[in-house]
Amino acid sequence: MLIGIPRVISPELLKILMEMGHGDEIVLADANFPAASIANRLVRCDGHPIPDLLEAILPLFPLDRYVERPAALMDVLPGDPVETPIWERYQQLIQKHSGIAEPFDMVERFAFYERASKAYAVVATGESALYANVILKKGVIPHEN
Repeated sequence: MLIGIPRVISPELLKILMEMGHGDEIVLADANFPAASIANRLVRCDGHPIPDLLEAILPLFPLDRYVERPAALMDVLPGDPVETPIWERYQQLIQKHSGIAEPFDMVERFAFYERASKAYAVVATGESALYANVILKKGVIPHEN
């Protein structure tokens, strides 16, 4: 155990976050996402909802400030009446931890799968909300004097 590392961040997830470099992407995938068949590196966080993981990850993980939108969501399919209130929670957490008010690109479903297949890692979660998948692009840690 380490001091200050939230318990929802497993040793494997902490290692992945540390290995990632500027511009690398990580997918936090909901329980319906085909994580095992898409992932280059799969991290299991079954049982954890994505907001809890975001709350734990974002204080440790700088989002990319060199792109217009450092996060992406899977867009709702045309004609699907599903509601996506979880997106508002994601936006609140990102704004809280990074100050970015409008962080999201909306990505069509199959384009999202393609982008996820190129991500550094996919985190399979227990999130049950529909269209809850989110991609985060890692930024840089500012130089300290």
